[in-house]
Amino acid sequence: MRLEIEVISKEVIKPSSPTPDHLRHYQLSFLDQISPPVYNPLLLFYPADGDVKINSTEKTNQLKQSLSEVLSLYYPLAGRIQDNLVVECTDEGIPFFQAEVRCRLSQVAENPAPGELSKLIPFALDDAEELPLGIQYNIFECGGIVVGLCISHKIGDALSLLTFIKSWATSSRGEEDHIMRPGFISATLFPPINISGFKPATGITKGDVVAKRFVFSSSSIELLKEKYSAGGSLENQRPPSRVEALSVFIWRRFMAATKAESRPERIYSMVHAVNLRSRMEPPLPEFSFGNYSRIAFTTPSAGTGEENYSLVRQVRDSIGKLDRKYVEKLQKGSEHLDFIKEQAAGFLKGEIVCLNFTSLCRFPTYESDFGWGKPVWVGCPSLTFKNLVVFTDTASGDGVEALVHLKEEDMVKFQEDEQLLQHTVATTC
Repeated sequence: MRLEIEVISKEVIKPSSPTPDHLRHYQLSFLDQISPPVYNPLLLFYPADGDVKINSTEKTNQLKQSLSEVLSLYYPLAGRIQDNLVVECTDEGIPFFQAEVRCRLSQVAENPAPGELSKLIPFALDDAEELPLGIQYNIFECGGIVVGLCISHKIGDALSLLTFIKSWATSSRGEEDHIMRPGFISATLFPPINISGFKPATGITKGDVVAKRFVFSSSSIELLKEKYSAGGSLENQRPPSRVEALSVFIWRRFMAATKAESRPERIYSMVHAVNLRSRMEPPLPEFSFGNYSRIAFTTPSAGTGEENYSLVRQVRDSIGKLDRKYVEKLQKGSEHLDFIKEQAAGFLKGEIVCLNFTSLCRFPTYESDFGWGKPVWVGCPSLTFKNLVVFTDTASGDGVEALVHLKEEDMVKFQEDEQLLQHTVATTC
């Protein structure tokens, strides 16, 4: 359904205490520098509670106060990004919008339309320049709310955003003693370098991309895991994970929909975003703030038809290469920069076609309780890249939602694929 929204107020929330002088210049890391200039969005849906008037002035003020307090810990978020090099931590604050939505929360939460959800966030996703963070507080007619956030990818990845939200929620509950202090050491671990000749905006798409949600139940996922365990390719190994099985399945359906086999001049690759925190030596805690992810490329072996069950192993092997030695090379920067320049050139020429996967499964997406309970649904609107799949847990925790972004002509064929329809729960969006 189309959402009718009116922004009724905008203010700037500043940190409750000033940032010390020695912390006022936050250096971006090499991984920050090469990250695309877009916002990573997230939406958290909270239903109305008869005992808690979550849209009351008192509750809203409590939310703003706790935000001000937590910004003192996450001080770069209240600064301004300059020249893809540094965040000037001048405590200028973040924009906080309040909006009224002319429908009931359940009308949106029961079947979210990715294109309409962009109205619940504060910024256009491809407009990430100086502001590191923005928040939109959406009040529905029923009293339910949606907290919409956008964090600049130049300063942090999805886990960084989730860690911030968790800290903010903890502060809102009055449990400041339980907040883990974020670590801002990414530029020390991945020193910035001169990235001239590389355009971080490569791949950003503004039009001709359609996003649709496909929901996989736990039983459907188990069937796919069993299917891709067969054939002996995973003998003496653990069975496919949910993400591995779904990646292979969606890849197969994507290749069929786009008739990739008729284009032998192109290289088709699966690309998975990989969290590096646990792959470093020593491992970094999850509250390490910044961009700590890179991508694993899997170029399937020629002739991998439905009868070939080796693709799960190929994906696993590709991701496994992002190990401690890989991180050590990455910390030097220049070699990886040459590699991504080469990949970007192939992408721009149309020689390389990638289907990109990123997963928020098993991340703490449903743990953000601001004092009125945990969210009933967490997700994101349409993003700014084509050939992108975003996995998130369903609210029940046993299923997986896949937000798939494809060119319109490819989506028309993809969404009608018989095998896809057999394995997904029917939705209208």
